[in-house]
Amino acid sequence: MKAATLKFALRNLRQGLAGFKIFLACIALGVTAIVGVDSLARALTDGLAAQGRTLLGADLVISRMHRPAEPHELALIQSKGRITEIISLRGMARAHQKAALVDLKIVDQSYPLLDAPVFDPALPLQKIMEEKDGVFGVAADAALFARLGAKVGDQIALGDTVVELRATLVNEPDRIGAGVTLGPRVIMNRAAFEKTGLLKPESLIRYAYRLLLDDPRDENLGAIDEALNSTLTAAGFELRGRGNVSPQLTRNIERFSQYLGLIGLTALIIGGLGVANAVMAYLDRRRKTMAIFKAIGASGSHVFQIAFIEVMMLAGLGTIIGLLLGASLPYLVAGLASGILPFPIAPHLYSDRLLLGALYGLLTSASFALPILGRAHDLPVAILFRDDPSQEQSKVRRRYVAMTILVSLALFALILFAARERQITLFVMIGISLAFLLLRGVGILIMKWARSVPHPKRTEWRLALGNIYRPGSITPALTLALGLGVTLLVAISATQNNLVQLVSSGLPTKAPSFFFVDIPARDLAAFDQFMKVKQPEARVSHVAMLRGRITEVKSMRAETVVAEDNARWVLDGDRGITFSTTVPEGSRVVEGTWWPADYSGPPLVSLEADIAKGLGLSLGDMIKVNVLGRTIEAKITNLRRVDWQSLGINFVLVFSPNTFKGAPVSYLATLTNENGVQSAASETQLLVDAAEAFPAISAIRVREALETVREMIDQLALAIRGVAGITILASILVLAGAVGASQRRRIRDAVILKTLGATKARLLSAFLAEFAIISLAASFFGLISGLLAAWALVAFTFKTAFTWPLGDPLITTIMAVFVAISLGLIGTWRVLEEKPARHLRAS
Repeated sequence: MKAATLKFALRNLRQGLAGFKIFLACIALGVTAIVGVDSLARALTDGLAAQGRTLLGADLVISRMHRPAEPHELALIQSKGRITEIISLRGMARAHQKAALVDLKIVDQSYPLLDAPVFDPALPLQKIMEEKDGVFGVAADAALFARLGAKVGDQIALGDTVVELRATLVNEPDRIGAGVTLGPRVIMNRAAFEKTGLLKPESLIRYAYRLLLDDPRDENLGAIDEALNSTLTAAGFELRGRGNVSPQLTRNIERFSQYLGLIGLTALIIGGLGVANAVMAYLDRRRKTMAIFKAIGASGSHVFQIAFIEVMMLAGLGTIIGLLLGASLPYLVAGLASGILPFPIAPHLYSDRLLLGALYGLLTSASFALPILGRAHDLPVAILFRDDPSQEQSKVRRRYVAMTILVSLALFALILFAARERQITLFVMIGISLAFLLLRGVGILIMKWARSVPHPKRTEWRLALGNIYRPGSITPALTLALGLGVTLLVAISATQNNLVQLVSSGLPTKAPSFFFVDIPARDLAAFDQFMKVKQPEARVSHVAMLRGRITEVKSMRAETVVAEDNARWVLDGDRGITFSTTVPEGSRVVEGTWWPADYSGPPLVSLEADIAKGLGLSLGDMIKVNVLGRTIEAKITNLRRVDWQSLGINFVLVFSPNTFKGAPVSYLATLTNENGVQSAASETQLLVDAAEAFPAISAIRVREALETVREMIDQLALAIRGVAGITILASILVLAGAVGASQRRRIRDAVILKTLGATKARLLSAFLAEFAIISLAASFFGLISGLLAAWALVAFTFKTAFTWPLGDPLITTIMAVFVAISLGLIGTWRVLEEKPARHLRAS
């Protein structure tokens, strides 16, 4: 590259950023979205890792279901440092004729090893839990006080005993490390717990031993983790270190950031259209300067290089702005939401994310700028003697087409290389490419239609149709930007509507009203009789249930198995398992055969088909499961497809009936009202009656669980819409850029038409018709393609029936048309204000 070329490019840039503000905004927006989402996700996961010791409440947690550590196991754990034992289980709290599911946390004198919980009133935990006048105290979440209508000092029933609410639990530093809870937390001591009568062999109780090392260095933790793993895993224990506080939360953050990042990438690609429009306007403004260069001896390649350097320098500036804004997002969130989020944020400057964002910005700019800048190579010198931009279009040379293809392929490869889930990313990129091609086709069809329709009598309509198909028309750019924006918004809206409808409308006809957990085998008959009296028209279903942990998959330790994301959760900790003589209701065998009802051979197991595929398992493979300290090796004899939407009782793992003969089991039951959904008052009364009759049985109200899921869907959709808003803003900028790029042509036409007697009102009507036709066509395509995208997502990813919503998508489409027309008219107002005399004198 000659120094003179760079010198000319820099000289041009000294003239300012006129015409390139939209260019900069488009690139900056897309890069901000990508870098911001990635950096925030990293800050969240780094925060979990950095504060792992506090969030876990220890350096290492050793836990298992059903059974406490044996004396020799406890001695082994204690030999590594300080420990505290924590017991957790569900229970039902009762007071004031109300009942609520609670998550009990039973602690010993050594708790906490690290940061202490915060209570209101601010009392020491041991003071809160001590016995006074024969009644022990507890601390509970504020949610429990609200659900029971209780206050500090009130007594509540837990199991067979009564405890006093002595404090509100304001902050629990180690809550995330304890896992997901289904009800408000209640903290109590071991003496109070033993009086509840909830400690039974079949109860779903987790015993956790938190270990605080004397030497907390990472290498020491790794050595102790490995030593304990080799000894305790075979006994059914699960070990989790401070670097892996919540595996499921970490994966969810990464997966969600991947989806948001793809939306940000869509915004950047749409912004590429803004780049193309800005470059087109740049060539329009500089065409005579370039022609002068060529007239005094500059080659076409030299002219192209000057333009390319100038455009890429501006692309670098837009990218830097995007990097600065994106990198600041974690710091902004940390400052504004530090007291709201339940986990810490550790913002940093992530050089790999910044480099990736920079490459995205530069490659996208080059991909969209190259084919337009290539026209500068053959720009004729003759334009110095005429002012007819419609005659300046030239065919792009092959070298520039090849460069465009190479840069686009590099961008595509980079996107796939950086993706966590390459298959999903590949589908999205193919979808975007197809949408581009289809929308390009829609734009061509609109132009052909405008050219072929009979010429209307009204001048305004003739002008509008002429503007649609003329050379340099905004039709292709507006169709692409608006079509992609509407597609994305409609897809998000329709998907959210379907998921919310799935949660809401699935309840009356399919879902049970309650799940009842931890029903002792000795109480099962009495429980059935109780429900027959209280709910004679309801149907009660129940199955035996144990908790077990998969320890080996095809002779590989569960921790070393590389599983697909949809199946990884099955290997994280204990899972509910059951046994059955027949195929469970709501399941059907899709591969293999079910065992005979009187089967008495070696253990067999049935797996859910999608989970088996995600774990790489097939018929005949062996898995090992640790249940109640006993390791069971079972052969996969069939695979099932489960209708999870029914919300009935079903399990990923179902064993042959002889596998757990003689084991202490509890039962899981559902109560389904055959005559429709009960009122909230009758459900509450049943909850109270059942809790009083069977204190050891926990009840989960499906209505509340589904409402929680619905709120979660709404929150996720809000976050997605927030990032999608950047895409819409990019589309608006593209529209503004397209109008700006066509400004000179429109001014020239307006001057001629005004000279011939056209009024401002007539020109405004022509522009209105032009934008209305293009916007309606593009938005209609976006509506259809967005609904099809939502259908594919719901049908193939969530695997549920799709309902075709029209309300929100139609409103979205109408608003898009209105915004596009309004922005188009605002952008052309300057054209209407131009005075013909000035332009006529200049020409």
